Amino acid sequence: MATFQTGKAFILYDADILCDAGQGPQIDADWFTPAFWRSRDAVIGEAPGRGASLFVAHGDERWALRPYRRGGAIARVSERRYVWTGLERTRAFREMRLTAALEQRGLPVPTPVAAAVWRHALSYEAALITRVIPGVQALAERLPTADTPLLARVGQTIRRFHDVGLDHVDLNARNLLVDADDRVWLIDLDRCRLRAPGRWQEANLARLERSLARFSPTTAGRAFTAIVDGYRHAPRDSR
Repeated sequence: MATFQTGKAFILYDADILCDAGQGPQIDADWFTPAFWRSRDAVIGEAPGRGASLFVAHGDERWALRPYRRGGAIARVSERRYVWTGLERTRAFREMRLTAALEQRGLPVPTPVAAAVWRHALSYEAALITRVIPGVQALAERLPTADTPLLARVGQTIRRFHDVGLDHVDLNARNLLVDADDRVWLIDLDRCRLRAPGRWQEANLARLERSLARFSPTTAGRAFTAIVDGYRHAPRDSR
């Protein structure tokens, strides 16, 4: 990965994706704004939730653009801006580097394309672009019909991430995706980090349990039992 600056924007990008042979990065700071893609009629979808992620088409590529947005009471003060403590400590740069590191280890995460940070004196705004994973549904949508083998695979996948030390601070049924082959993917690594084993692993699972109950109250108990069974019996090299 490489970094360059254009105006107030700092961009971290995957050179293999965004650089033609012998040329610089084929990307601009405007690419990280929804208005850029809407003006080109390139928006092919939109995800629910805070931040209004967009799915966009760029040639043969399909990307997810996610602006960083605050939630909770602090959003009333500033929805878009975060305190500046250094470029490598920004949420976008940290998430992109973490996602790339996990992908290099063979873990099922979306391919990171680029991250942008706009500095405004003591604050900053940011956005992230990743490749769209084709043919996926959120686990939240699959819950009513999910069978035991699929749910066990969810648990095995979570265990794989835990075995490398990933503390996913927002492990919920929308951040676990299932593709057409029933392979399970994990997305949205904002504020996540690699840690030594500890109580955070159980906290991750407890957060997922609450999420299951919210999205599918009638099947949540059975689903969580199957997920935990898959988690506990997963071999360390489970794929």
